[in-house]
Amino acid sequence: MTRIDRRALFTSGAAAALLAATGLTPDAKPREGGRLRLAVPRDDGSLETAARGAVYDSLTEIGPDGVLRPELATAWVGSSDARDWQFDLRKDVTFHDGTALTADDAAMSLAQQDIPGLVSVEATGELTLRIALDIGNPDLPFLLADSGLIIAPGGSVDGPLSKAVGTGVYHVTRAQEGRNFLAQKVSDHYKAGHAGWVDTFEIVVIPDAKVRAEALRDGFVDVAELPHATGLLGRGEFLFHPSAQDMALAARSGIGMPRLVSARGALDDGRIAERWWIA
Repeated sequence: MTRIDRRALFTSGAAAALLAATGLTPDAKPREGGRLRLAVPRDDGSLETAARGAVYDSLTEIGPDGVLRPELATAWVGSSDARDWQFDLRKDVTFHDGTALTADDAAMSLAQQDIPGLVSVEATGELTLRIALDIGNPDLPFLLADSGLIIAPGGSVDGPLSKAVGTGVYHVTRAQEGRNFLAQKVSDHYKAGHAGWVDTFEIVVIPDAKVRAEALRDGFVDVAELPHATGLLGRGEFLFHPSAQDMALAARSGIGMPRLVSARGALDDGRIAERWWIA
């Protein structure tokens, strides 16, 4: 194999980030502790997207600064035609049920999910994974950063949220499909000190946008997925992402978020749980 220049991969999708008007100073640092409460609509997939992003990890991730980073994979090498790839997995990672992550878990998980051009995926060692494509794709590590491409023990990527087991920063405490989700931070996680600032992450489904805005305004939630700022403007201090004129999320004053927030999805690419904090 010939190593493909990772710097090119870093920029292949790195533009998919934009500046968020956080109301915080540029040198604001994340603070640990507290509970982050998120209100989402029903039937648009937001509950599952945000919950799975909290519970599961992928092989790679796109950081809030738009840079491709290792997640469960620590290194990768592509063949000269970008059809054959080897990924080295992180050592000493355990699932929430206490079992150790192996390349077999990753192979069985990825084989069941939608990866463009995938021919085969197999474990070639305890922590070494080989992915073969039908057509060369130098952007494969970027594609694998999709928070929907999860890794689960024994390839158990389906099933109810209440039974979800991953390697993410948060483990499930309670979940009701289409209604609510509650998760607690994992102690001694490999991302400790770099992600996962709040102690508890909660999602509640509120179908009506007006009621979600009221819940945010009255302090029942900290962040709400909203189509517009109606009901909030002039009613207190709120943060709007990306802006009050073209918004997807609104947050109460005092919520911290990265200065750069992913534009790949309204919920910070599904990783809002580990990236946002109580300021």
